[in-house]
This record gives sequence, C-alpha cells and structure tokens, in this order.
Amino acid sequence: MAGKPAGGGGKKGPQKGTGGHGRRKLTGKGPTPKAEERPGHPAYRRARSAAKRAAAPGQDATKQGAAKQGRRSGRGAPPADEIVAGRNAVAEAMRAGVPSVAVYIAVGVERDERVDEIRKLAGDRQISLLDVTRGELDRMAGTAPHQGVVLHARAFDYLHPDDLLRRAEEATEQSLLVAVDGVTDPHNFGAIARSAAAFGAHGIVVPERRAVGVTPAAWKASAGTLAHLPVARATNLVRTLTSYAEAGLMIAGLDGEGELDLDDLELATGPLVLVVGAEGRGLSRLVAQRCDVLVRIPLSGQVDSLNASVAAGVALAEVARRRRRS
Repeated sequence: MAGKPAGGGGKKGPQKGTGGHGRRKLTGKGPTPKAEERPGHPAYRRARSAAKRAAAPGQDATKQGAAKQGRRSGRGAPPADEIVAGRNAVAEAMRAGVPSVAVYIAVGVERDERVDEIRKLAGDRQISLLDVTRGELDRMAGTAPHQGVVLHARAFDYLHPDDLLRRAEEATEQSLLVAVDGVTDPHNFGAIARSAAAFGAHGIVVPERRAVGVTPAAWKASAGTLAHLPVARATNLVRTLTSYAEAGLMIAGLDGEGELDLDDLELATGPLVLVVGAEGRGLSRLVAQRCDVLVRIPLSGQVDSLNASVAAGVALAEVARRRRRS
C-alpha cells in the first residue's frame, strides 16, 4: 500500500514551509552564546588560556599555554596583530617589556648576539622559548621576514584619545602629539612612529577605520619603538582633534599647498598636534578644515612632494629644533 506523500496533510508529517522538518524543529534555541563561550572559537581558547594563567601564574602555566599555542600553530597561526617578526624588532619589544605569550626560534638558526639576547631575555622574564621549524615560522609571520625569530605578543593595548591627552599634559615639556590621517601603509606608519619617538612626541592618534594600526610590519619599520610609544585609536579623528583644540593644543596639518612654510611655524614651541595625511591623497577635507594652520615643507629642485613618513620626520625635527632653542 502506498504511503502518504511527503509534505501531505497528515498531522505527524512535516508541515509546509518547514523545509521538510516538523513544526517543533523550528523552535528557537535561545540567544547565540558569546564567542568566548563557544568551544572551538578562537576567543574561547584565549579565554581558557587566560583563566589558566590567572589560576597558576608561575612559569609552568606559561609554558603550558605556549605549548598549547605551539600545537595550535599547525592548524592556524595567531592573529597578525599579535606577531612581531625579525631579530631587531623582537629584541626591542622584549627589552621594552611587551607582554608576550612565547618566543619561537627556528631549529638550527644561526646564532648571533641578538639571538643570544632574545634567549636570555626570555629566560629572565619567564617567557616560554620554543624551537620550531622554519615552516611553522613562515605560517606565523606570513609575508614578514622573520630571520628565524618570531614573538607572539598580546594584542596591542590602544589608549583612548582622552587618556593620551592626559599623559601629554602631565609631561614636563609642552605637549606634542602626532595624528595620522588615513595612512594605510604599515611601513609609513612605523617610520612615523620612529620619528615621533626620536623627536619627543608623547604619542600617536590613528583613526579606527580606513587606516593602518600597529601591525607586524609597523613594528618592524618602527624598530620596536611602538613598544613604548603610546598609540590611541579615535572613532572620529575630526572630533578628537576638536577636543584637543578645546584643551588648548594647536592643530597643524602638513599639506603641500599649505599657507605657511615650516620654517615659520612659531606654534612649534607650544602645545601642538601635528597631523600627517595619507600618501598621495594628503589630508582629508574635514581634517584639513579642522586644522588651525596648514604647513608646507619648502622643497627645491624637481621634487614636488615627500612621502608621509619623510614629511613627518622633517616636520618633527623642526619642532624639536625650535623647542631646544626656546
């Protein structure tokens, strides 16, 4: 005897519009759990690892967490913004005390004074030191040249723009901040950070969107100065600059078509925010309008522009020169 066709009118059969399931199958299962509560999710693994370190903060717990991370690297590398690659960058980050999960060194790597220092710092600070294959390092570092050494750092701790301003105001010298408007090249950003640290800036402000942050390439280009230079992330850069202006800082934007030569920037000796625009595009319209003054760098010969990091370095050097003489 033929049975009833699927989707028929029987009470026990699937109902129309249920995709072949009974009505009870469509009942909701409640809200989706948070990422850190879902087994298998990266956030879940991180939360468990953090809980273990808090419960057993000694060296053994640190080694267990690093060993677990080492096993996990075969399935997927840590997030890119937690990787520092290269001997100089790793050594500088460790000297600055960057909170670290582990240091990975390639098996059979050629020893030099930097590798020896990294090994010693890892031992002194109870940071797990793991020997891995170059293939594993390649997966962790991606396209960044690692020179046989990779540091897995914790996610960068960005400041709120208000906290960065407070730090600058508490300094003994006049406040000096650098705002980066739409710079997307991590090498440019790292070089700007290096110049900012070299010439006495108290920190950098970057937008949350359409701009690079602290990435491995930025770490590399900064020669590790991002380990101790505060960086704040602004939801809205124009609004942040406005709040800084209301706090008494002058806003000077670098612009090839600016009305004032850098040589004549008398504002340099007072509280100042130097705004650097993106390569090629320059300052965005709203940011340029927010600036108190637009400053151009005098150029000679056939060169009509500088890249963002070079322009920032030249301007910061002039600001530092004027402050030394004031």
